[in-house]
Amino acid sequence: MRALVIGGTGPTGPFIVNGLRERGYTVTIFHRGTHEIPEIPDDVEHIHGDPHFAETIDQALAGRTFDLVIATYGRVRLLAAALAGRTGRFIGIGGYAAYRGWVDPYALDPPGMSSPVPEDAPVVASETEQRFAWLIAQTEQAVLAHHPTATVFRYPYVYGPYQIRPREWSVIRRLLDGRREIILPHYGLSLSTHGWAGNLGHAVLLSVDRPDVSAGRVYNCGDLEQLTLGQIVEVIAGTLDRKVEIIPVPYDVAGTLKAMVLSPLGHQLLDLTRIRTELGYRDVLDVRTALAQTVRWYVDHPPAPGGDIERALGDPFDYAAEDRLIAAYRQGLALMQAASETTSEIKWHPYAHPREAGQDRDQRGR
Repeated sequence: MRALVIGGTGPTGPFIVNGLRERGYTVTIFHRGTHEIPEIPDDVEHIHGDPHFAETIDQALAGRTFDLVIATYGRVRLLAAALAGRTGRFIGIGGYAAYRGWVDPYALDPPGMSSPVPEDAPVVASETEQRFAWLIAQTEQAVLAHHPTATVFRYPYVYGPYQIRPREWSVIRRLLDGRREIILPHYGLSLSTHGWAGNLGHAVLLSVDRPDVSAGRVYNCGDLEQLTLGQIVEVIAGTLDRKVEIIPVPYDVAGTLKAMVLSPLGHQLLDLTRIRTELGYRDVLDVRTALAQTVRWYVDHPPAPGGDIERALGDPFDYAAEDRLIAAYRQGLALMQAASETTSEIKWHPYAHPREAGQDRDQRGR
């Protein structure tokens, strides 16, 4: 059996490639060749080319056929068209941004996503509404039009090695630099669906194992347990054996640390019922173990200061500006605490507890 993985060297690629090899596939990866990684074994064929344009796709894949294609990278709608009639099975990887309101929460009334979001929730229907999200939704339709038995996965934020925008690094570097206070927008309470790369790769492979069930289906995927942003920071700090104080601030004043959350309006959670019930999905690693493993990898493979990854994060690591905000936060907190002082605090709960049968009211008149 011959499998083509388009991509293969990003976060989920090694898990998918090696999972296919374990299933008896002869695997080829099609990518630009700019990021070769040691997790891809020598028996995997590499096709180097650009999977973003019809002409370069046709040139790279001319005359080739495959039993299975998994497209994790490139312009998937063009890849789906180019491989129509040339593969027995096509699996396309997209993202949660297809949902209406995910990129632009103000498109909904009231603004913000409901939680959790099922696969049949409305997707962006026009380019004028939100172009990026509309292109993702159009790609899903193109995949299923060219390959009626295809399966589409909507990835959440992916964490693990080889992320091009690893949000965890913003916390890891601060702690390694000696920072012990981390500013978090939304008071550190935001919840968004994340997925460890190994768990997401496992989800895709479940579709390979169950083509009869997953044909023509769209699946949300992600870790079964989600942590708040504050809890994520605490796990990272614990992994590094550091103490950390979370400085909880409103989103609007968080400066460049706004990038730590995925939505300006709080929660973005995907409903994972379909993949659990139809494909039997369970996490390979729980979130705490997977996050700790991710932290240790980035400690051993730190991004270059000011390099491509830190520029992609949009994080200047401006500690002087953060210190000014922390000082203002503490000053404002002291003022609010002084203003909220009261002498009429009620120190008991509101339910009645009569001490004798037949009393209309208890001793506190309840």
